[in-house]
Formats: sequence, C-alpha cells, structure tokens
Amino acid sequence: MVDLRRVTDEHLGTARSSPHGRSAELLVHDGHLRQTLIALRAGEGLGEHNSPQAASLHVLTGRVRVSGDHETEVSTGELVVLTHQRHAVAAVEDSAFLLTTVTGLPDGDPTI
Repeated sequence: MVDLRRVTDEHLGTARSSPHGRSAELLVHDGHLRQTLIALRAGEGLGEHNSPQAASLHVLTGRVRVSGDHETEVSTGELVVLTHQRHAVAAVEDSAFLLTTVTGLPDGDPTI
C-alpha cells in the first residue's frame, strides 16, 4: 500500500531542492497500467511530449497547466483525461500529481 500524502510530501521536498525542479516515482506497474507520482516546483514543467494510448492526470496538491491542442489549468483534487495529442505540463505553483497511463496495447485492443 502506498501512502500518497507521505510520498507527495517527500517528492515535493525533493523537487524544491532539485536543480531541475522535479521529482518522480513509478508507484504502480501492473501489466499495461502505470501510475507515476510527479512533483514539480513552480515554474518548472515537462516539455511537449506524445501521449500514451490512455492517460489521466490527478492533481494531489497545487495547480498545473496542461497545454497542447488546448490549454487548461488543473487544481488540487481535480482530474483530467489527457488527449491523444502532444502536450506539455507546467507547474503554476509547487505541485504534485498522479499520472495514470495505459501503454503498450495495440490500437483497437478490446482489453482497454
């Protein structure tokens, strides 16, 4: 069992002191399912990248901006489904979020 509050606090502390302003840990790796906790210091982000077949972003604390085909801000407690378009994530304030992805399945696989 993962204590999300504890892990979030630890990674926020690491992100704040990191020269890159971020910290991450893969918490769940079960077949095609991945859940990764990512912490970003305010003003830092993840550059534009491709989206996996299915993904969601749940902000545990703080506020992030997701940009791509359109831009949206996601705050503490909010959950957003990531589009299948290239996108970037930037921390508006010190933030931590849980990124849930499903990867490695062929297109049209009915097991999703």
